Amino acid sequence: MNRDEALALVREFVKSENLVRHMLSVETAMRFYAEKYGEDAELWGLLGLLHDFDWEIHPTLDEHPQAGSATLRERGVSEEVIQDILSHADHTGVPRDTVRRKALAACDEVTGLITAVALVRPSRSLYDLEASSVKKKWKDKAFAAGTDRSEMEHAAKELGVDLWEHVGNVITAMRSIAPELGLVGNIQ
Repeated sequence: MNRDEALALVREFVKSENLVRHMLSVETAMRFYAEKYGEDAELWGLLGLLHDFDWEIHPTLDEHPQAGSATLRERGVSEEVIQDILSHADHTGVPRDTVRRKALAACDEVTGLITAVALVRPSRSLYDLEASSVKKKWKDKAFAAGTDRSEMEHAAKELGVDLWEHVGNVITAMRSIAPELGLVGNIQ
C-alpha cells in the first residue's frame, strides 16, 4: 500500500477532520524520526497515517485497533505494519520491541497535546510554538485533560529521547504540514 492508497483508506473510514489531522500529525512525526534514525520514511509514515483509521468504527479498547486489522489485511497492508499498529495500544499485548513501534507510541499521544496548545495561543499557529509553551501547559492537568501525560513520558523514555526534546521534534515535524493541520494561524 502506498501513501495515496493509505490516505484514501483513511478518508473512507474517518469522517472527523480532527482525527484525520491527528493521523497526518503522527505520520509526519514518524517520518521525522525515520529520517533521524536512517530508516524508511515511507514505511514509518504509512504506519503513522494508518494507526487510528478504525477509531470511528471501533471506538472502544475492546475493538481498537485489533478489529481494524482485518480491513488492513483485505487492503493488502503488510503484516509487519499491522503488527506495528497493534503495538501502539497496550491492551493488545503486541510488544513495542522495535524503534519503529516505540516511535509510534511516542508520537501518537503527544500530537494531540501539541495541537491543543497551538490552538489556545494568540497566534493559533505551530510556527511560533516552542516546547517550553507545551511544558507550561503540561502542569495544568485540566488543560487537554484527555491526553495521558504519564503515557507520553513513558513513551518518550522508551524511545530513548528526552521528553522536551521529543516535544520539540514533533513540533518541528508538524510545522512542515501546518497548513494541512489548520495550524498556520495568523502568522504570515
